[in-house]
Amino acid sequence: MEHFGIWSLLPPVIAIVLAIKTRQVFISLLFGIWLGWIILNDWNFLNGSLATIQALVDVFKDAGNTRTIMFSSLVGALIAFIQRSGGVDGFVVYITKKLEKLDEKKSGESRRRVQLFAWLTGFSIFVESSINVLTVGSIFRPLFDKLKIPREKLAYIADSISAPTCILIPLNAWGAYIMGLLLAQGVSEPLAVLIKAYPLNFYPILAMVAVILVIVLQKDFGPMKKAEERAQKEGKLLADGAQPMISNDVVSLTIKPGIKARAVNMIIPILIMVLMMPFGLIYSGWGSVTDAHHLSFGEKIFTAIGNGSGSTAVLWAVLASILVAAIMYRSQKIFKLNEIIELAFKGIGGLIPLALLMMLAFAIGKVSKDLGAGYYVAEITKEWLSPSFVPLILFLTSCFIAFSTGTSWGTFAIMIAIAIPMAQTMDVNLALAVAAVLGGGVFGDHCSPISDTTIISSMASASDHIDHVKTQLPYALTAGAIAALLYLVLGLIM
Repeated sequence: MEHFGIWSLLPPVIAIVLAIKTRQVFISLLFGIWLGWIILNDWNFLNGSLATIQALVDVFKDAGNTRTIMFSSLVGALIAFIQRSGGVDGFVVYITKKLEKLDEKKSGESRRRVQLFAWLTGFSIFVESSINVLTVGSIFRPLFDKLKIPREKLAYIADSISAPTCILIPLNAWGAYIMGLLLAQGVSEPLAVLIKAYPLNFYPILAMVAVILVIVLQKDFGPMKKAEERAQKEGKLLADGAQPMISNDVVSLTIKPGIKARAVNMIIPILIMVLMMPFGLIYSGWGSVTDAHHLSFGEKIFTAIGNGSGSTAVLWAVLASILVAAIMYRSQKIFKLNEIIELAFKGIGGLIPLALLMMLAFAIGKVSKDLGAGYYVAEITKEWLSPSFVPLILFLTSCFIAFSTGTSWGTFAIMIAIAIPMAQTMDVNLALAVAAVLGGGVFGDHCSPISDTTIISSMASASDHIDHVKTQLPYALTAGAIAALLYLVLGLIM
């Protein structure tokens, strides 16, 4: 594929640096998109500026993008529902009582236990990364707030178990997608290669273990340590000047006066959202297996999940959850119909900034692809590789592409097409090469401020986005450095 050389990397890199430096994420992303289209139009500023406007409009041409932006906004309605109905208050009271009973036996363990519970909840939801993050954030934010755990910590926990869980437990669209990429490269037994690659997929494993260690040992470092000290000593869940990714009008919604707080008003809608996800994947992908008579029913289910649309399934799941919640609250006479509608619009309105940010993230991803950023990085690295360093270079290259473009799946598509023939030609262990690409893609996506999962993590935890990126980065870099070292060692001995 054609690329623009070093200019291919300039727009995404400048956007990321500006976002971290100025904390103005929207302006930084918009500038990166504009610069990309200026380059694509041979530095014609008028044509480039007009193309930028059209590119933002064209984001909605992709149905997947539109569905993602829709469910990102609609989640605001669900959050408003469960808060105003007393579901959040009821759940907090229920969990608090359980924690108090446990603390009678061992004092001061509530903060540790609720964080471990959040990790375990995320680990159990391996069907789709967005549902994973949304569930952990919406359930545990009020509990973290009550125990004075900073919002940045919740965002870190949610973000660090979403993609790693989904890629390590392949019974979802992630596994099927990766196997499809392997098949496209002529790998005759993709499942066998994938199974061999999982123990070698170091970054997701290390990222999840790091969360457990941080929680159990209660030893933070870097910006997260300052955030913890601020929350515990000053009671500030957010830093001064922070701009949470969800409107305070939604976060601060309290239970409707005269209504009894009931945990079930939160648990059932969230459960519906989680359970609807696999159903949506199976239903949206079932058309691909209707004529596959040679497959068993179990194989059809797995194939349908792999061919299903993740954005469609998440959108259906959120809509089903909102509908069930509305029916529940109306039948309990908590809200009248007009109150339900007003509350839904208030919740959606609170997440309009997130929808705009998602639009900009998709737009910069598209312009980076058109510039050939990923292919340029892959091309310049493979020219000086020796077999021993192939796993390490594949890992670092995948990391940089995912960080610059904000997408792990896009990185997999680029890098697996390069890694497979490279491994076969240079006699490198195939499973190790695949694992390096997968781990690098997740690592770069995890660190990137323009990644959709990173953005949704900030939203679900009501955290400042740049604060989330800064506090998470030291932990991610530590796990990434260890993973890189392991790929270097294994590349030399395998």
